[in-house]
Amino acid sequence: MKRFPSDLPVLYEDEWLIAVNKPAGFPILPDRDARSRLCLRALLRRLWPNAAPVSTLDIEASGVVLAAKTAETAAALAPLWRAALSPVRHLALVQGALPEPAVEIRGPLEADPDRPGRRRMAARGGSGGGLTRAETVEAFRTHALLAVRSGGRAEHQLRIHLAHIGCPLAADRLYGDGRGLFLSALKPGYRPKPDRPERPLIGRAALHAERLDLEHPVTRAPLSIAAPWPDDLRIAVKYLKKFAPRPGPVLQSEPG
Repeated sequence: MKRFPSDLPVLYEDEWLIAVNKPAGFPILPDRDARSRLCLRALLRRLWPNAAPVSTLDIEASGVVLAAKTAETAAALAPLWRAALSPVRHLALVQGALPEPAVEIRGPLEADPDRPGRRRMAARGGSGGGLTRAETVEAFRTHALLAVRSGGRAEHQLRIHLAHIGCPLAADRLYGDGRGLFLSALKPGYRPKPDRPERPLIGRAALHAERLDLEHPVTRAPLSIAAPWPDDLRIAVKYLKKFAPRPGPVLQSEPG
């Protein structure tokens, strides 16, 4: 089997599919504003000319990205991402808390005319904006860790829907206040060193594609692919547990 030309961790690979653990900040597709910047699709096509990422993930997000090595495999998988809910389970660290342990959010989206590159809930009309389903994994004093799945391929849908119900992703510059999560806001009496600015525990939109579960498009065998938590999310949740606990349900996920 050909070696994938990158240091991106390969989570799964066979004759038809490859899944990688995308780090935050690495683009899947060419950047509109920086066409020469390396992206996942370009790396894939160095080995397989018709390869294409099947799942999508914002540049700031981390986690599982599934790609098809052939156009036929990509076409076979496409309906899964047009379904009511995609096969990807995300972890979202958000500000605030869900109004109920589990919620569903629906609503069409539209471009925000006042902020290029940003979308918003549409008052009427709009396009895309399928279903987003979120449930609380663990609640903290000022934040919550959610398990989230969404359907459709509308850009930023998950982020917009969560912000719409008052739970923007932590450190989301587009749909939240953009402030990172700092230890000084959690630990009583903590003071950063005066000669060294405090760095946030997590300073990017706090979203991680944790798990992908689907039927293999060729073999029809069940396929489950998981991505380890990135360090920033693991550390942020660790300190929220320690310094900002709040009674709440704990479901499947724990820091790695």
